[in-house]
Amino acid sequence: MECVEKRIDGEIKYDGVIVKVRLDRAQLENGKIVRREVVEHPGGVGILPLDDNGVCYMVRQFRYPFSRQLLEIPAGKLEYGEDPLACAVRELGEETGFTADELIPLGKCLTSPGFSSEVLHLYLARGLHAGRAHLDEDEFLNVEKHPLAELAAMADRNELEDGKTVIAVLKAARLLDAGGRYKI
Repeated sequence: MECVEKRIDGEIKYDGVIVKVRLDRAQLENGKIVRREVVEHPGGVGILPLDDNGVCYMVRQFRYPFSRQLLEIPAGKLEYGEDPLACAVRELGEETGFTADELIPLGKCLTSPGFSSEVLHLYLARGLHAGRAHLDEDEFLNVEKHPLAELAAMADRNELEDGKTVIAVLKAARLLDAGGRYKI
């Protein structure tokens, strides 16, 4: 049985800097009409920069909704219609100063599919070349170095709370062996 909800109509209730909030009416399979709140988001990218010694370059930044700093992979918002790979190259450079010989796709993540259209595209960056970070004027963060094995253990102990970071770290750890070579 295919479970589908059919959108009848909707109205933008909020048009913000990053998101739009829409209130829709949808019809369920049984004919019942329900309301659905949808946060429209252009999506984003997350990049796990990993050097040849198995060290990852992470960012620690203040996250306003939680009133504290979180340890995360470098990440950024897509512009509407922007290619995720191009965004990953830009965000890696902006937040860490690195360029990479290789950006390996780690898949997509639907951040909160119950109410948000946000899709994050995750990458593993290899063949790193140092440069100078160029943060946005309203962006403040610190770059930290952590071994991939340490980050994977932190994820297992629930010490990493950011979803995109946990996914990227665990996928990269499974993809690579301790020497940083592909298992495949």
